[in-house]
Amino acid sequence: MPPLSRPVSSVAAAQIRRWVLAAFPRDQSGIAYDAPLGDPGWFGPDSVTWRIHAEFPGMLAGGLCALMLQLLHPRALAGVHDHSNFRQDLVGRLRRTTAFVAGTSYAPVAEVEKLVERVRRIHARIAGTLPDGRTYAADDPELLTWVHVTEAHGFLEGCRRYCREVPAAIADRYYDEYRRVAEALGAREVPASEAQVHDYFAAQQPQLRMDARAREVLEVLEAVRLPVPLPGLSRELFLSAGTALLPDWAQQLLGRSRGQRLRARLAARTLRGAAPLFRAALGDGIATRACRRVGRDPRSLLRWPP
Repeated sequence: MPPLSRPVSSVAAAQIRRWVLAAFPRDQSGIAYDAPLGDPGWFGPDSVTWRIHAEFPGMLAGGLCALMLQLLHPRALAGVHDHSNFRQDLVGRLRRTTAFVAGTSYAPVAEVEKLVERVRRIHARIAGTLPDGRTYAADDPELLTWVHVTEAHGFLEGCRRYCREVPAAIADRYYDEYRRVAEALGAREVPASEAQVHDYFAAQQPQLRMDARAREVLEVLEAVRLPVPLPGLSRELFLSAGTALLPDWAQQLLGRSRGQRLRARLAARTLRGAAPLFRAALGDGIATRACRRVGRDPRSLLRWPP
C-alpha cells in the first residue's frame, strides 16, 4: 500500500465505523452473545453462514435487495403494508430485522430459540384480507418461504458481488444451512441449493406484480434516510447496490430504467472497492464475539470451510 494511502484508509475506516455503529447500534437488542462459553449456536464457526453474514456491505445491500423482491409478492407485502409503521420508521424496521438475522446467526442456542419463538408469536397475530379479497397470514408457510429465500438470495449475492468470491459448492452449502431458521419459523419446502432457488423464483413469478401498494412501499424505501459514512457512500449507493443484486426479471417488474441500471452497476463497483474498509472498521463485531465464545480465531472466517 502506498505510504499516503494508509492514513487515508485509516480515516475512512474510522468514519465508516462511526456511521455503522450510529445506524446499527450494538448491545441494544438484548441478545447475549458472549456466554455460555463453547456454545456454537445453530451454525457454529465451521459454517458458511458465519462467514457470509460477517460481511456488512453484502448484508446491507443484500437486505435491501430482499426488501425489493419481497414487495413484489402481494400477500407477503400485506403484512408489512397493513400491520407495521414502515412509513414512519423504516430504519427501525431494518434495525430489528438486522438484530434477528445477527442473533439467529451468531447467538448461543437458548438465545436463538427465544428469538425464533418471539417472532412466531408476532407472526401468529398478523392476518388480513387484500383489496381483491384474498386472505393472508404472516405465519403462512408459503409466505415465510418467500421472505426467507429473498433474504438468503440477497445475502449470498451481496457477499459474492461485493466482498469475496463464493464458489458454487459453498453457495449450495449456505442455502442448505441457512434454511434452518426459515423452517423453525414454519416455512416448508425451502430451497436448499442455488439450482433450487433458481427454480423456486421461476415458479413464483406468475403471482408477482408491481401494484399500487408495492409502489408505495418502494417509494418509502427509496426515500429512507440512512446516515452517510463518507462522501459518495450514500443512501443511493446502497439502494443502487441492492438493485444490482436483483435478478433481471425482478428489475423488469420493478420498472428499473436504463439509467437506474447504470447507476446500479456503478454502485456495485464502488461498494466492492469499499468492502475492505468495512472489514477493517468492524473487526470487533458480533461474528468476532461469537468466535471468541467458542475459542476460535476470528480470522478463520476469512477462509471458506473445507
